[in-house]
Parts: sequence; C-alpha cells; structure tokens
Amino acid sequence: MTAEDEKIIKAFEPKTWNEIKTNDSWAIFKVMSEFVNGYETLSRIGPCVTIFGSARTKEDHIMYKHAEEIAFQLTQRGYGIITGGGPGIMEAGNRGAKRGGGTSVGLNIELPFEQTSNPYIDHDKNLQFDYFFVRKVMFVKYSQGFIVMPGGFGTLDELFEALTLIQTEKIGRFPIVLFGKDYWGGLVDWLKNTVIKERNINPEDLNLFHLVDEPKDAIKVIDDFYSKYLLRPNF
Repeated sequence: MTAEDEKIIKAFEPKTWNEIKTNDSWAIFKVMSEFVNGYETLSRIGPCVTIFGSARTKEDHIMYKHAEEIAFQLTQRGYGIITGGGPGIMEAGNRGAKRGGGTSVGLNIELPFEQTSNPYIDHDKNLQFDYFFVRKVMFVKYSQGFIVMPGGFGTLDELFEALTLIQTEKIGRFPIVLFGKDYWGGLVDWLKNTVIKERNINPEDLNLFHLVDEPKDAIKVIDDFYSKYLLRPNF
C-alpha cells in the first residue's frame, strides 16, 4: 500500500464527534494564527508587485534571468517584490529585489517536494504557511500587481485566483502581466476560441491581463497603471 493509499483510507475512517470537533477547533486556531502573523508582518511593507512562476526553473534559464531583471527594475521604481519564497522563478524575483536594494518578501509553504526558502528574502519578511488559501489572501491583499512567469499548476492556480477576484469585483482591478507569448499564447487562444465561444466568460474579460515578451514591457504595464492611482493595499 502506498502512502497515497493510506492517506485516502485514513480520510474515510470513522471518527467520533469529539474527535471531529477537537481537530476542527485546533485547525481554526492554526488558520487564525497564520492570518494574524501574515497581517502583522506585511502591513507595513509598502507598495509591492508579486512575481509568480515555476519552482523548477534553473538559474541559467532565460526566464530566470528575465524574472530577476524585472524584479530589479521594479525596485528601482520604488516597488518591493513578493514571491512564493521558493526556488526557481521565485528565487529570481527575490534575488532581483535584493540586488536592487528593495523589499524582498517570501510567502513560503510547506510541500513534500520542491519548496524550500531561497536565500534572497529579507530575514524579517520570510513567512511560512501550511494553508494555500491563507497564503493566497496575503498575495492579493499586499500586492499592487502580478507578473506571471511560466509555471505549472501552482502558477495557474494563483493566476486564475487573481483573475476571478477581479472579474467578480471582489478586489480592485490591479494589473496582471503574463510574461512569455510563446508559453501563454495557447492558453489565451483557448480562452478566445473555446471559453468565450461557449459564453463562459465575456470578450472584455481578456482585457484583465496583458501578454508581453520583454521585461521593459512588463514594467511599463505596472508603471502606466499606477501613474493614475495612489498606491495602497487592495482591500
């Protein structure tokens, strides 16, 4: 029996009402502690841009270099950088922020593989999470924009979380930049040719993000948007 089999079987094991109540109660306190710690740590970080992307991207990859340069250039314009705190693109973002002398935040999460803190996060802004949903609230609450580099399921989850919240007007319409036309082009085509065709989103929903190929264009999207607004937390 594999570890995955054991996990599924354990989920279906009968539990007494006292066990259920006790486990759920302690889980609530743990969730609350993550929210409180996140709010207290991030409430004074100032305007920041989040950079998302794959943990698997190596240091010699062109997307790593682009992410680092974008982060560096954003710090020169007064923005801090938030990432998921791990390796790959996340490391590149924090590395660029550190090189630029800007705020470098890492919102790490405990995973069975891949995720370990990178060394470029400010020591007082390196947060650890057990719950994805708490972590995603922190990304959205304290970011003034998202740069979405190539990534996997986690990156897609974070991208569509932000798009959903903007589309449903739960948060303000902050800028979202998809970096890499070759990488994201197929997804955009699917949205245009399938999702819109089936009337599951509106054509104007495609205006909720920008597709770019150069670091300077990604930075321009952020600058152009916030030249019109006072920087502040989204909610």
